[in-house]
Parts: sequence; C-alpha cells; structure tokens
Amino acid sequence: MNVRKFVATTAREALHKVKDLLGPDAIILSNRAVPGGVEIMAVAASEMEKVVPPMAQPAPRDVPKAPDDYSVRLSPAASAGVSNGPAAARAGLPSSRPTVKTPPLAPRPAPQIERPAQSAAKPPAEIVPAEVMDEIRSLRKIVEQHLAGFAWGETARSEPVKTEILRQMLDAGFSPRFARDLLAELPRELSTTQAMAWVKNSADRSFLTIDSGSDIIDRGGVYALVGPTGVGKTTTTAKLAARCVLRHGASKVALITTDGYRIGAYEQLRIYGRILGIPVHLAKDAEELRQTLRDLEHKHMVLIDTMGMSQRDRMVQEQVAMFGNSAVKRLLLLSATSRGDTLDDVVRSYVGSDVAGCILSKVDEAASLASALDVIIRHGLRLHYVSNGQRVPEDLHLPNRAYLLHRAFKDVPELSPHRLDGVEPGLLMASAGQGMVAAGGRRA
Repeated sequence: MNVRKFVATTAREALHKVKDLLGPDAIILSNRAVPGGVEIMAVAASEMEKVVPPMAQPAPRDVPKAPDDYSVRLSPAASAGVSNGPAAARAGLPSSRPTVKTPPLAPRPAPQIERPAQSAAKPPAEIVPAEVMDEIRSLRKIVEQHLAGFAWGETARSEPVKTEILRQMLDAGFSPRFARDLLAELPRELSTTQAMAWVKNSADRSFLTIDSGSDIIDRGGVYALVGPTGVGKTTTTAKLAARCVLRHGASKVALITTDGYRIGAYEQLRIYGRILGIPVHLAKDAEELRQTLRDLEHKHMVLIDTMGMSQRDRMVQEQVAMFGNSAVKRLLLLSATSRGDTLDDVVRSYVGSDVAGCILSKVDEAASLASALDVIIRHGLRLHYVSNGQRVPEDLHLPNRAYLLHRAFKDVPELSPHRLDGVEPGLLMASAGQGMVAAGGRRA
C-alpha cells in the first residue's frame, strides 16, 4: 500500500494537495502538527483494493422458464376427426369430409415445472489471511487516532479549561478513566485555577482515610501486613509495634511472622522485637497461627508480618485462606513508586472482605503520588498510614490529605520529557479503549 505524505502551512492547503494528487476519494490516515505547518498521511482509494480485494459476486443460478403455451398432442385418429369438425369450420377451412362428432377430450393437467433442488449445505466461509487482518487492524488504529486528534482539537476549542485540566491530570499520572469520571460534571464557567480547585475537592470527597480518632494503635486488634515483595512489610510492622509500645507499653504488644521461606526474615523481626522488648513468634502454617493467636488473646495488639510474593503467584490465595475464619484483619501495603496498572493487579489479588485498608509506603521515593491515590480512590480502600523512610518509628504518619492531594495533582514541569504535547492527550484517551472523551461524554 502506497501511503503518501503531504506537508503544507495550513490543513486546507494540505487537503487541496491530497485531492489534486490522489483524487477526491482519497482516504486520510492521519494528521498532525509539525514545525511550519501540518502533515497529512493519505492513500488513494484504489490502493485499498490491494489490501482488501472486493468480494466476488455469486453467479445467478439458471432457472428453467415456463413454456409460453401448452400444446395438446392428439392421436392421428383424433386429429383427423377434429380437423373436419366445428373448430375447422369456425377457422374458415374448407371441409371435404362430413363432420364427425367426437367426444370431448378430458383436460390435461398443467405440466409441472421442475426447479433445481437447493443444497442444504451452506458454502464454507471465506478465510481472511492473517496479514490482511493485521493490516485492517493497523488501519483501524490509525483512523481511531486520526478521529481522536480531531475530537481533541474540537474539545480544546469548545472547552479549553476542561481540556487543560485533563492534560494536567494525565501528565501527573492519573488514569484516563479516573480523569474522565472526575471531570464529567465540571462546571463550564470556571477558570483554570477554579477548575483545579473543584477537581481536588471532588477527589478529596472520595478519598477515604483515618484520623487520630480512629487510629488502630488505640483500637487494638490483630492485623496482618500483606503485599508483594519489596514494599516494606517488615519495617512497617516494626514501626507500628514501636508506636504501640510508646503508647501502651511493651507488655501489650506481640509480633508474629509467617515468613519461614525468606532467609533471615524471622531473625530480622526478632532483632526489632528484642530492641522494643516484645516477644516474636513464628507460625509456619494456619494451625500454628491459630494456636499462637489463642495464646496471645490478652494482648492489646498483635501484628503479623507475612511473606512477600508476587501478586500473580498462586500462593497468594493460600495466604488469604490462612487468615480465614479468624479475627485477623489485613492491611495491604502499596508502594508509591509502582505504576498504576501494577497497583491495580496487586489490589485485585489481595482484596477481600477482611482487608481493613492500606498503607502507602515509599512516599519519599515517588516522583508523583497520582497513580497510587488513583488506585486507592477507585478501589475504595481506606488509607491508614503513610511511610516515607526507614527510620523506626519516626517515618510512619497518619495520612495528611491536603499534602497527599497536592503531591498527586502537582503539574509536570514544561520541559519534562514526560509532559504530553499537542494532540497526545487525545491519542492517550483513544488508546485507553473509550475513545476521545474529554470528560464531555462524547465518544470518537
């Protein structure tokens, strides 16, 4: 397929070039702004027949025609009698013989027309070659991106404030779905500053956190810290234990680890326990865990450190079942440095009715908190603590909503390589699978 590129100072001039060279039936594949003008990729209509050939029309079936008249053949004797009868006289023919009366002939049934029997078997479906399907998918993607660019330009002209806020949210790291839902009811009369404040307030209303009055350190209970490898479960367990020791005393706290696989895991937690003056127990299976919990019923708080594993590991379900039918509540640790789709996978694997909420770790290492807060808000998780360092117990805090939202909605610097430019936000929305919807409910 011969795709041609046309560059001109304006879109109108470029379209004239396309029409002059490829004809009025040319197909526009893409357009984009380039330094000094506009670039259009187009292909002639005749070129498409090389990619998708026209289907052959089936030949018409031959159907026998009914005869125009049906002649009645008589025997020679009957023919002789009829030729000299009244019919011949009415036709004006000379009669050389006397009229012979013959009995009337019985009417013959109309001849049956034989039609070809229709075959019950349907013709086999035509198989489209794989390379043709790949080409069709490629063209479809190009057309969708082309339409998304047009829709983005139209929305930018009609709703410039909403378009700018959407760009900022995508730059910050929010998912297209969250941005689209959040901007669906944005008032049109707001300025950019007012619109951003409106969006932050809307996100704040959906953001679930605890405060000093609902701190689990004061309420007590049995909590298991779960999550994938490397999110800081053991360190966070020690931080929570230290906070509880400072508030209620070492006699009210106990630690349990179920990590008998990782080398040195039990020893690491035992060192923290020895420093804090609290006992540390090892539970290798569900039965040992239930027995240990019965022995520690008098404790104000029991914290369980679990083995880290990939969210796609089948052992995650075994770990979830280990805490079933017990008073253990799980706290899911999420790393602020992970991508949004990775965090979605983690939540889907670990979520359950016994999940009390989540703890956001590595906040000090993340450039943006948009992806993490996006996942927490969309899945309705309650944020209990924020961890921003390795110090025990200093680097564990109750969530500061204003600070977290400020970090999440912080705009990317203009010279950043991660900043979207031109129609790129529209293309990103189109590739998200919902078309170019700039929070206005339209689908490209």
